[in-house]
Amino acid sequence: MDNETFELLRTTVRRFVDNTLIPAENRLEEENDIPEEIIQAMRELGLFGLSIPEEYGGIGLTMSEEAQIIRELTRASIVFRSLIGTTVGIGSQGIMMDGSEEQKREWLPRLATGEAISSFALTEPEAGSDAASLKTVAVKDGDVYRISGTKRFITNAQRAAVFTVMARTEKDVPGAGGISAFVVPANTPGISFGKVDKKMGQHGSKTCDVIFDNCEVPASAIIGGVPGQGFKTAMKVLDRGRIHIAAVALGMCDRLIHESLSYATERKQFGQPIAQFQLIQAMLADSQTERLAIESMLTSVAARFDAREKVSMDASCLKYFATEAVGRVADRAVQILGGSGYMAEYKVERFYRDVRLLRIYEGTSQIQQMIIAKTMIRNAADQA
Repeated sequence: MDNETFELLRTTVRRFVDNTLIPAENRLEEENDIPEEIIQAMRELGLFGLSIPEEYGGIGLTMSEEAQIIRELTRASIVFRSLIGTTVGIGSQGIMMDGSEEQKREWLPRLATGEAISSFALTEPEAGSDAASLKTVAVKDGDVYRISGTKRFITNAQRAAVFTVMARTEKDVPGAGGISAFVVPANTPGISFGKVDKKMGQHGSKTCDVIFDNCEVPASAIIGGVPGQGFKTAMKVLDRGRIHIAAVALGMCDRLIHESLSYATERKQFGQPIAQFQLIQAMLADSQTERLAIESMLTSVAARFDAREKVSMDASCLKYFATEAVGRVADRAVQILGGSGYMAEYKVERFYRDVRLLRIYEGTSQIQQMIIAKTMIRNAADQA
């Protein structure tokens, strides 16, 4: 996208955040749902198609451009971002990277417009970080597969028109090699939903169990048509997903620092704004420093991703640092606001709860540490 067009998009999103999303945050929290008119507005802005190429009806942003738009969007409650996140990420990118042309033509244009929302069904009651141990099975029966199993914590499940479902198809192949990825329409007989989860934060972003009971899909529903490649498909999109989550963390840093600084310059104690106290200044300085560090890492890793360099370890470093750092920024925001920071009236309490999830999904902080260290060890061995 040329610079002028991109700046127009970013300015439009910024205005949408300031004029529509931020004023709707209290309603979002109270109703535990995203208002339908906001969903429609996000469709009209093209936000569901950020990562989908223009030939399939999307905007086709680079990773660097997507990160900048997500940063703008997440100055408002990150719940709004969750609405598009499952479509912008694995919901479209798995099909985009490994899908057949028929699958791309069938689903990508609908995903790009937001007509169809996608959900990613991988996590199970007994399989999360150890995704290769999943129990959901897809049994081949002639030209169809029958999927059975339960998926857990599935974001946007009840809004979804289609699921990307990871299921074990090769029972004799242990671990990741026996897993296939299926594109499954949500209206397929045999799909049902558990109750909506009650969560610590991110109220309005709905998650629940998705139960597949002998759910029949054609063999052509396998992404790319090749069984046993599902785990590899999931791994391919993780670099982009982790860079995306770092942009979410950065956007929330922007908002948290704004709220902290605004309060500190207005709130008076001992006859002066608390921003004049050095220990408050120290917390503000630490948050600003971490924001700059995230921004610098994000700019570098996203640019290298766009240049098609291998960035898997660095994407893990970025996601790990950014999500841990925004947690510290949120904690300082609560501390700067003092008693007010603990009250729901001041939004930093809400954001403190919301950002906690960033350290868990797209791979926990501990999984990122393992990836980083194992890559370092492997690289050292290769150089020996």
